[in-house]
Amino acid sequence: MIEPDSPRSAADAPRAPHVPVLLAPLLAAVAPVRGVWLDGTLGAGGYARALLDAGAERLIGLDRDPLALQMAQEWGAAHGDRLRVVLGNFAELDRLAGEPLDGVVLDLGVSSMQLDQAARGFSFTRDGPLDMRMSQEGQSAADLVNTASEAVLADILYHFGEERAARRIARAIVRARDEAPITHTLHLAGIVAACLPRPKPGQSHPATRSFQALRIAVNAEFDALVDGLAAAERALRPGGVLAVVTFHSLEDRIVKRFFQARGGRRGQGSRHAPPVAAQSARFDAPGRAIAPDQAELAANPRARSARLRLGRRTDAPAGPVVRDGLGVPSLPVQPDRGRG
Repeated sequence: MIEPDSPRSAADAPRAPHVPVLLAPLLAAVAPVRGVWLDGTLGAGGYARALLDAGAERLIGLDRDPLALQMAQEWGAAHGDRLRVVLGNFAELDRLAGEPLDGVVLDLGVSSMQLDQAARGFSFTRDGPLDMRMSQEGQSAADLVNTASEAVLADILYHFGEERAARRIARAIVRARDEAPITHTLHLAGIVAACLPRPKPGQSHPATRSFQALRIAVNAEFDALVDGLAAAERALRPGGVLAVVTFHSLEDRIVKRFFQARGGRRGQGSRHAPPVAAQSARFDAPGRAIAPDQAELAANPRARSARLRLGRRTDAPAGPVVRDGLGVPSLPVQPDRGRG
């Protein structure tokens, strides 16, 4: 999966086939690949196919997007009963897997196939309905943009997108929707762009952070991530591996602190939260995050912000996860989930 924050992801950029990022270092880190694996973000199946080819006995492909399962019908036939696909959120991966696992891989963010379909509403460079729902169910981005208060919109943009002009953009959105509902991606992207300086060559599109923030809010991505990490801990056998690929600092911070806490290390805390008490190690202390090398960046510039973090499960019993120590962004006031 990728974050749509690159000039290379613009509509006029050359379209390349989906390439799983950091695949080579992931396979090297978990070799030899054995037993039952779960890909919690199946997407186009890049990681799943690679793990099956590398020796996984069986693989469970999980995705909340029905399109991913439809695509798997085409490429999955070659793997027979070694592949089982399941529609669902990786926040419940232990229940949906229904068996102990030897490995779990989570590739966060939005996938190329979702960005490339204007009708899905993820792209700020392709006009389409303002949707952004990964599961294609529930509240859409249009619902949120047209019903949330100015304060809630500003909080979403600031806390989930790290957008410094959040209040200015939220005010402009409210003014625009008073004239007519905001229902399409390019309409919203234009509103956001008008609030910010024109980007210099090579810089991200002005709407990058705002679209990221709205997508995270619509899909409750941070809640799903915390729940998914805890579910992986419960599902993995001793010696099993959890591999997580992140694409921006907010989600990478959550994964990093999760592994620190579950590795028995005492969290550093912050000005606003006390240090997290040390606990029995549920994962072997992971190393530093793995970034793409120059060869991968040359072949796939979209990978430039990706980071891979891995942890190996110990035999300590799984336990509850304390969200306060993970740096999970939260809104001062939760938005009304609206209709649908």
